[in-house]
Order: sequence, then structure tokens, then C-alpha cells
Amino acid sequence: MSLEKTLSQIDTDLPDSLDRLFELLRIPSISTDPAFAGDCDRAADWVVDTLTDLGFDAAKRPTAGHPMVTGSAGDGGIHLMFYGHYDVQPVDPLDLWNEPPFEPKIQDTPNGKVIRARGANDDKGQFMTFIEALRAWKAVNGSLPGRISVFFEGEEESGSPSLVPFLNAHREELSQPDLVLICDTGMFDPQTPAITTMLRGLLGEELTIIGPDRDLHSGMFGGIAINPARVLARIIAALHDDNSRVTVPGFYDGVADLPESIRSQWDGLGFDQAAFLGEVGLSQPAGEAGRTGLEMVWARPTCEVNGVWSGYTGDGFKTVLPSRASAKISFRLVGTQDPLAIRESFRQMVQDLLPPDCTVEFKDHGAAAASVMSTANPIFEKARAALSDEWPRPAAFIGGGGSIPIAGHFKDILGLDSMLIGFGRDDDGLHSPNEKYDLESFHKGIRSWARVLDAVYS
Repeated sequence: MSLEKTLSQIDTDLPDSLDRLFELLRIPSISTDPAFAGDCDRAADWVVDTLTDLGFDAAKRPTAGHPMVTGSAGDGGIHLMFYGHYDVQPVDPLDLWNEPPFEPKIQDTPNGKVIRARGANDDKGQFMTFIEALRAWKAVNGSLPGRISVFFEGEEESGSPSLVPFLNAHREELSQPDLVLICDTGMFDPQTPAITTMLRGLLGEELTIIGPDRDLHSGMFGGIAINPARVLARIIAALHDDNSRVTVPGFYDGVADLPESIRSQWDGLGFDQAAFLGEVGLSQPAGEAGRTGLEMVWARPTCEVNGVWSGYTGDGFKTVLPSRASAKISFRLVGTQDPLAIRESFRQMVQDLLPPDCTVEFKDHGAAAASVMSTANPIFEKARAALSDEWPRPAAFIGGGGSIPIAGHFKDILGLDSMLIGFGRDDDGLHSPNEKYDLESFHKGIRSWARVLDAVYS
């Protein structure tokens, strides 16, 4: 079978695959620092040259910031588009790196060999698993498996300021594929591959309660004057009930219970919430009563206080009654929750809780809806079976507690669903010093994509 020959080719070619990855990792493509603009451009050229060698009509596309790279190859049948980003995070603080961050190395660790470098996981090592799978497929079969497009950006680590304008400007060209593949996620555990089908959205709010027109002496005014810090504390306390459910009116509109098929997969993962919490010095889950740990972090919405400040916070003590009290509140969203409707409802709730002589100022910090991928597309189940054939434990459809905005942009602007498959591990140190990517993740990631491509195009 051509699949078995392709897998054998991947195994044989692994040293050369690593050499190619190391070439890319040596380019310090830090997108947020203008001093590295030339390196970002060089990384884009490297990606274009690599894709061209594989038969793509690849091109570097200018933007107001760092360039996009697009390309296509093959024809007929199912049309997949692969997304990745060639930029990386800054390396500061440099003195916490054990080795130079842009001099990649294979290192032995108690858990096996790892690739150590900035971008080893996020996202160069991840997207190169797909590129190397295509390379092996073409070497064995003489051509790519089917119609494939690619889309790489160079500003993901700096907020993607050019992405939405580019998608809007090239909507007709980019909306042709049937499905987008994104390799920027991770395994459930080192033995269990995963396809992420739920990503929580995010709403950020900052509020400041304003009372007297100046800070007051608590001996002279305490008891008779309103204290904004006390008002803010009461508002924060009112955001949850005794079962840890959020009390913002209409908050749960659009929140659905898990389908039984997904629940059974999650139950089979053997998630140990005591161990999960124990790693950060905790013991008891604090989310909604009656929900499992995985539901709490993947499938249920949240309201969390991210920061509170008021009055005197320096050394010593100052008997002040503060004139202002502020907090930052974030909401993780799921399903079809409307972030703008929740913002309006939250602000109205705060207004309704204000006593006389207090006003409130609000500042928004972004709003993005959740992304939910329909697993009804048969490609999802084919991919899950293909991953299960490569790894020790069966693959599962999982959720993600964080947000990956690109998946939402593909859906909202291009009308495209995404399938998120990644091979990262929890200890990879994304955005941190000494970032790594397990050699097994890279090797078996390449093999995994070959199996997925075979399942989709056979």
C-alpha cells in the first residue's frame, strides 16, 4: 500500500526532516519587534521556497505588516487548506534559556528526546509535521494526495493585525476549500491524540466604581461616606450564586449540554482532576456544581476576576477611604453565547447594583465568540480513526479552554469550518524560556498527517 510506503519514507527521511526544521528554527522571526522585520521576511521566503519545491504555486503576499504566504497544488475532489504561522514569540528573559534560543538542538530528557528552540512547538515544529508528510507522500507517489491549499501568516504572535483585512480583501480566493486544517493545538496526554472541536470565546471588561471626589480620611468619613471598594466587592460577590453559576441575566443563552457521544469520549479519557489541581497546590474544583472537571474547562462558560485594585496598596498602612475601586473581569464563552449581548447585560447588572452617590466607568478589552466545529463532516471521524491507528490510545474529540481566534475568523469571514489537530504537550513551554517539542511529537506527527491524508483522499 502507498500509505505503508509513505510511512516508511517518513521514518527513513527523519534526519533530513529535522535538518529542514532546524533551518527554519534558526531564523529569529519575532513578529512583535520591528528589529526582526527582516528575519520575518526571510522566514516567509523560506516557506515559499519549501512549498515551491513541493509543487505549490506559492507566493509571498504583502500586507501592512509582515507578509502572508499562500499557495495551492493538486486538483479535483476534496479541497483542504492548511493554516500555520511562521512567526514566534520574543525570547526574553534571555538569561533563563539554558541554550541559545535560535540554535536548535536535540536534547535528552527523563521523558525522551526533545527539540529545544524558540518556535520548536509554536508553530514551526507543528506546521512542519504537515509539510514533511506532504514531502514523503510526493516522494512515494510522485504527486500530492489531492487538492491542497496553504495559508501561513507572520503576525499570529503579535495579534494578527493584518489577518482580518487580508481575509476580507481575498475572501473569494480563500473561501474555496471544504475544510481548514490547523496544527496549533496539542495532545490530550502523551499517549492520546486529539482533535479540538470546541474553543471558548472571550469577553474582557474593566470597571471602575467612583464615589467621593477625593480619597477621604477613614476616621472622619468612615461610616457616613460610601466606600467604592465595598461597592465593588459586593458587585463581584453577586456575579456567582452558591453553586458557582454566573448570575448575569441571560448569560446561559446559547449554552447547550454535551452530546452523549462527546461525553462518553471525555469520560473515557480518564481525566484526574485531583492531580490536575494538585499540580498548582489546589484540591477542590470550584466550578459549577454537578459538572465534571473536563466540562468545567472545555464546555462551560466562566466569569473570573483577573485583577482588583483600590486605595492604598503600598508598604505600611494608610487609613484612607478610596474614591475609586477597579476590577478586570473576563468571561470565557461557549456554544452560541453572544459576547456583545453579555457585555450589555453585565454592564446593566452593575448599574442596577450601584448605590446612590456612585457611578461607574467601563472599558472593554475585546470580545470574541466561541468556535464550535461540527463533527458531522465525515472527515472528522476519518481523521479520528487515522490518528487512533498511529498512537497508543484512541483519539478523542476534545475541547479547548482557551481561544484560537483564527478558527473564528475562518468561520465568520470565509464561512469555513476548521479541524484542529496538534501534537504539542502540556510541558512544551510555549511562549516561555526553553521551549521544546518532543522528537516523538514531530516524528509521529508527520506519520499522523500522512494517515489523515490517506483517510481523506482514499
